[in-house]
Amino acid sequence: MGSKSFVTITADLTKAMGTLRKEIPDTMHGFSAMHNGAMKAGVLSELDKELLALAIGVSSRCDGCIGFHVKALIRLGVSREQLMETLGVCIYMGGGPTLMYAAEAVRAYDEFTAPK
Repeated sequence: MGSKSFVTITADLTKAMGTLRKEIPDTMHGFSAMHNGAMKAGVLSELDKELLALAIGVSSRCDGCIGFHVKALIRLGVSREQLMETLGVCIYMGGGPTLMYAAEAVRAYDEFTAPK
């Protein structure tokens, strides 16, 4: 396994976001409302929207985004093939730096789906 753990990254960020919820509740409530509105199923399924969010997280090189969106995708039943096709488009559009973070998304998927 690589040097970073997406289980640890998401746990640490969840704790820090809890602090933000306590100290800037209006901002965090607004962000949560935006998340809920953007991610609810419509013409695009919730799974499709999470794949888009992961693609943006990979392209933006955001470890936390990768961790949280991979976890959500697993909860929604993403197949490894769906994940890989999404990452293929990311690599095509973003080149070498995106390839490195696409590999991180695969590591996150493997870490979150590993037998406990």
